[in-house]
Amino acid sequence: MNYFVFWATFVLLAFLVLLCDKKYYMLRDTSSALPRPYSFSRVQLAWWTTIVLSGVITIIITKGWLIPDFTSSTLYLLGISGATTVGATLIDLSDQSNVKLTSMHQNGQGDNFFLDILSDKNGVSIHRFQTVAFNMVFGIWFVINFFTNMNTPALGVNDILPVFSDNNLVLLGLSSGLYTAVKATENRQVSAATTNPQ
Repeated sequence: MNYFVFWATFVLLAFLVLLCDKKYYMLRDTSSALPRPYSFSRVQLAWWTTIVLSGVITIIITKGWLIPDFTSSTLYLLGISGATTVGATLIDLSDQSNVKLTSMHQNGQGDNFFLDILSDKNGVSIHRFQTVAFNMVFGIWFVINFFTNMNTPALGVNDILPVFSDNNLVLLGLSSGLYTAVKATENRQVSAATTNPQ
């Protein structure tokens, strides 16, 4: 029952996210290109929101309609994702208002989901790859430990959401911070196509 409720909720929320993206470009960069490229920071926020909400809704439905308290680590996790999205959006708005920038990464056409979130104007970049990898691994860890906790009868509803250690939260925060810091320079980098013409 736990597995069914979680995955049904996850699929429903993911469908709603994709529907909003199709209609309102919710997961895309602010861009003049069509199709707009996917935004890593927005995808990251949607990823963690979907996972955490799926867990909370599963607890509510299967544990007698009791609402669990969010752990501090879950709040920090959502805060890191939110702060990354705010920072990336402010950088994009600043770049768009800078008349000296004639070529902006986010104004390139979206190629595909993974290339968009992993790439800057010079292709796949290590800082983006690192951030995507950490978020995927920790997301999978969260889901596995959520099911383990759900199947442990001794745990109360407030103890089911997995707790990240301080070091893991620092790691995720540093990774997202690195992404945001380097993103501030992406549109100011010399394009590889310019330095290495074919």
